[in-house]
Amino acid sequence: MKALDDVPCGWAPVSDPLYRAYHDTEWGVPERDSRALWEKFQLDGHQAGLSWITILRKRATMREEFDGFEPEKIARWTQKRIDRAMKNPGIIRSPIKIAATIKNAQVYLDMADKGEDFSDYVWSFVGNKPVVNQLEHWKKVQAKTPLSEQIAKDMSKRGFKFCGPVIVYAVMQAMGMVNDHETRCPRHKEIQRAEKAARKTR
Repeated sequence: MKALDDVPCGWAPVSDPLYRAYHDTEWGVPERDSRALWEKFQLDGHQAGLSWITILRKRATMREEFDGFEPEKIARWTQKRIDRAMKNPGIIRSPIKIAATIKNAQVYLDMADKGEDFSDYVWSFVGNKPVVNQLEHWKKVQAKTPLSEQIAKDMSKRGFKFCGPVIVYAVMQAMGMVNDHETRCPRHKEIQRAEKAARKTR
């Protein structure tokens, strides 16, 4: 039997291997690749009004349909390309969310043209260092924070869509900007140790 301090976060049930794999290998790991980080924002935007497991189950198909979430390709989508995507049952077939993804790709590229790296921009809000929370139970997590509100406001000013404070905080958790693993979860300390080791190589 596992010790109490060796139990994964309660939101990742053992009965769902897809959810558990996401929890154990990806969620909360600091992501600093700009394209991959931009993809996380898009996936969470598509999740709005849905459960995250829905996105996880569709993620592979969405990556295929959305050209690997390459902003350079999505920014050039035409109505014909949108219509094609809308016929794919493996994605979230929302015209509003697809239009937002195209707009977000254009804003991403505009930032790059101006010499702004998307990852540097996002991480600048925490001084490039993850915030480590001391969460005893996942149900006590906040849906949004003053920081996620600040980031959402700034992103909205820049033209990003589907970037409200709740969505932004979900991305902050997923990308490891905040460590919201329960303190009893092994990943809480594992991620901290890995981040500390990574900082030494930067």
